[in-house]
Amino acid sequence: MSESLIPATNQETLQILYRDEWLVAVYKPVGLLVHRSPIDKHETRFAVQILRDQLGQHVFPLHRLDRPTAGVLLFALQRETASLMNAQMMAHGMKKEYRALVRGLIKAHGTVDYALKYRWDKMADANRTQAVEPQSAHTDYWPLAHYELPFEVGRYKTARYSWVGLRPYSGRKHQLRRHLIHLRHPIVGDTTHGDGRQNQFLRDTFHCQRLMLVCTQMGFYHPISRQWLSITCQPDSEMHELLVSWQPFLTWSL
Repeated sequence: MSESLIPATNQETLQILYRDEWLVAVYKPVGLLVHRSPIDKHETRFAVQILRDQLGQHVFPLHRLDRPTAGVLLFALQRETASLMNAQMMAHGMKKEYRALVRGLIKAHGTVDYALKYRWDKMADANRTQAVEPQSAHTDYWPLAHYELPFEVGRYKTARYSWVGLRPYSGRKHQLRRHLIHLRHPIVGDTTHGDGRQNQFLRDTFHCQRLMLVCTQMGFYHPISRQWLSITCQPDSEMHELLVSWQPFLTWSL
């Protein structure tokens, strides 16, 4: 069954997108870690902890979203359910879909088939001792809208962007961000793999200070009923408001 946001109390809450006896899905906002991580040892807010306190029971995260990525985040409510879901994910049975704002105009549907090297992180991967060979990675992408803004950024007379759909078929580290930079269409707000000049322009002109990437759909077979379940959400108000403000610059939409 679907469920709206739990009424506000003195404690922080997350928006619940779906909940039944075995699973719960929430909207993870930008900037929130899924669980405690060496990435930020001083952080005290985590999706796991917030949701546990909100529901009054243990929850088991079934996947992760990077800290700057927003969207659908799925949890199991029992350890046994988590095991069933993990087996489905290992068999690539879970389907995800994202929306992103990227630099430049993507004009047609395509697929990125580009293996990615594992990028070692000195904090998050402190216990990793063996080198990892490049891992196969596939991502479908398609355009949803084009925008052309009358601002000169770098050597270009106008600033052009695409609102795109993304469907990864593997779950490599920063896969979508790295595949989009491979296409020369970096995701807006990506400070690790993106275009610093474009990011600065959007911060200064539109106060856009985040990664413009959101997981909008997750589909899988329910671990108990075995029926296909699709959980969806809309991009958050910050993303929506930016795109609405760009309506005068819209040149094409699906």
